[in-house]
Amino acid sequence: MEDALPSHMDAGPFLAAVRAVLPSLRACNPASVLQAVLTAARFGLVPDGRLAVITNEFGRATFIPTYRGYVEMWERSGRVASVRVGMVFEGDEYDYEPTAPPPLDFTHKQDPARKDRSRPLFAYAFAWKTDGHRSQVVTVNREEMERVRNEHSRAYQEAELTGSRDSTWHTDELAMWLKTAIRQLEKVVAVSAELRALGKVDEAGEDGRVQVLHAPDPEAAALQAEADRAGETAEGSQETAPAPIKRKRVQPRRTSRAARKGRAGRRSA
Repeated sequence: MEDALPSHMDAGPFLAAVRAVLPSLRACNPASVLQAVLTAARFGLVPDGRLAVITNEFGRATFIPTYRGYVEMWERSGRVASVRVGMVFEGDEYDYEPTAPPPLDFTHKQDPARKDRSRPLFAYAFAWKTDGHRSQVVTVNREEMERVRNEHSRAYQEAELTGSRDSTWHTDELAMWLKTAIRQLEKVVAVSAELRALGKVDEAGEDGRVQVLHAPDPEAAALQAEADRAGETAEGSQETAPAPIKRKRVQPRRTSRAARKGRAGRRSA
């Protein structure tokens, strides 16, 4: 686990979170527990319920990054300055005009004194880029959220069939709705190789497939990061063409007729 963790992370809090979650995974296949924990370690997402969780999905341990985990990975990648994800509830003030220039295209105001937030309308996400500009806003309404859930979550389908209704989609629907929105952000903002890998791991977990195969290997991740930095440096060097070298034109020296006759006389002598 320590070898798999990113170099900037202290192993203590991560291992403490793993010890805390192990009792809930006693009924899981031991190999799946190892793979789920190793997958969390490779992404550096502590499975403490805030950035990620490891759950028992019908006898297999499954690593599930939360929407906060995605925000952490986005901001850690260095490709954006910050990411905002939120939910608009019935009664909120909002204005969405996609044709207007950012940040005038979307505004959202909530009344902090209002307690009734039982009717969500849609989730949204956007990113502030490192150059100070804001990305396009992506939105996910209930119909879109339910389509993603019904088509891609095996855990949800099995929980519905068995009547247990204990999948993450059942127990924390709003959080999964927010995660659906932030994953749509990949369509409008360039993502890092690590974020693409996190998406594949998340999809594998939803499908009940082995996740650790898609998680970045520490050495491969370091090489990929170095390649990304080299690519960005190369792109930056090509943004402005080098200034042309000013060459001084040399004019042939003109000589007088008398001087030419003098040189001709010296040659004949």
